[in-house]
Amino acid sequence: MEEKLQQLKNRLNRVADLRSAESVLHWDMETYMPEGGSQARADQMGTLASLAHQYFVDEEVGKLLEDLAAYADQLDYDSDNASLIRVAQREYDKAIRVPQNLVEEISRTASLSQQNWQKARKENDFGLFLPWLEKTIDLQKQLAACFDPPDNLYDALVDVYEPGMTSTQIEAVFTPLKPKIIDLVKGITAHRDAVDDSVLHQHFDPDAQMAFGRQVVTRLGYSFERGRLDLTAHPFTIHFSRDDVRITTRVTADYMPSALMGTIHEAGHALYEQGTDPALYRLGLGRAGMMAEGTSMSVHESQSRFYENIIGRSHPFWHYFYPRLQEAFPEQLGNTDLEAFYRALNKSEPSLIRVEADEVTYGLHIMLRFDLENDLINDRVQVKNLPEEWNARMEEYLGITPPTDSDGVLQDVHWSSGYFGYFPDYLLGSIFAVQLWEQLKKDNPKVVAEIESGQFDSVLSWQRDKIHQHGKKFTFDELAQRVTGSTLLWEPYVDYLTTKYSEIYGL
Repeated sequence: MEEKLQQLKNRLNRVADLRSAESVLHWDMETYMPEGGSQARADQMGTLASLAHQYFVDEEVGKLLEDLAAYADQLDYDSDNASLIRVAQREYDKAIRVPQNLVEEISRTASLSQQNWQKARKENDFGLFLPWLEKTIDLQKQLAACFDPPDNLYDALVDVYEPGMTSTQIEAVFTPLKPKIIDLVKGITAHRDAVDDSVLHQHFDPDAQMAFGRQVVTRLGYSFERGRLDLTAHPFTIHFSRDDVRITTRVTADYMPSALMGTIHEAGHALYEQGTDPALYRLGLGRAGMMAEGTSMSVHESQSRFYENIIGRSHPFWHYFYPRLQEAFPEQLGNTDLEAFYRALNKSEPSLIRVEADEVTYGLHIMLRFDLENDLINDRVQVKNLPEEWNARMEEYLGITPPTDSDGVLQDVHWSSGYFGYFPDYLLGSIFAVQLWEQLKKDNPKVVAEIESGQFDSVLSWQRDKIHQHGKKFTFDELAQRVTGSTLLWEPYVDYLTTKYSEIYGL
């Protein structure tokens, strides 16, 4: 069996290399590629996606997995080899149902669609993006149909990013959570004058913002020897191996938190990638969707939201970093004390842009997108009517209406890339992040004091031990049980938000 296992690993190595090469082209497309390169890049990425799929669904891979099934049952469930066989079998069973030409067309279309989304967003013209979004959604429907979902096409797409989860299970979390968030928003709104964030709305030199962001994420543990930070239209993290994990951000000159919190968010993803066990190198024990390794995208987002919000927006974090931020921007912040800055950074009010939303209202942004893409995939909303639907639901969920499509339906990159089923993971990850934080405090009662003094090693080592090293060996439920002794719980998330924002707003 050892020989057959090695044969399987050799084949998975090749698939991993092809996918990594495709990711390199994707990163270049998002950061430095000239506009004229769009078509050729789409063709190149389509070819690589097709080849990776072809190698993975080869009959020999299926035969090797069949021969290794009994062997895997004899191994420790937690072992790398048992996990490799188990995860590869699960993904093989799905992949063989998808035609190779569909894989290629989805990749090619995503590349071109994304370029057209960038242009449409820049020019505030949904019409430029409309035909590409219609084609993308049609391809996603074709992909979902490959899996014969019994009730809801959308469930097949959710499963891409959160294996085993359905829209019904997500609704079971979001439905009781929504009124709790709305009530908290109403309470905060009644005390809106308690926080003034005007200090954040000044001119902050973009280069200085980037430099400070690099300083922060380096302190958190992100290795620039195995990564880099670049500018892009929409922040993202991408990896080619655990030793080459790159992050991007975008800078708003007159609102400093945009770039900084985005950089910390992406660093949270990158710390996960850089922390996977070297023994899993090139084995594909974690490709959740196109661009990330790890248990699932909910767990991945738990890491980004953990670092961005629970750490990055906390009082202990800024007790250490605020004097350094004042040194970087003395004219803007020199006369503002820590308490005023902390409250400003955590100001909560309904806003247009998801990636800049505060912790309280962020969940409503995600619920809106979850409901909309579910309706789009199931033909309850027509793509041509999407701007009107978006604006109506923004009014319903958040009480505001976007003045432009660039600030509304065109603000996120995900749909242009075909990432339908991804959005709910942001909120599921935010919920799980709180669960992890509560467990970390139990395991290390000194952690808050350590953060206050600028020591983040114990935070990262805990995450590496409990989550990062395992890659995709375990499901979300398995990992949650292993780390916290429970499945996903939304109640601690509500308690966290209520306690924090009651203190800030005097509720």
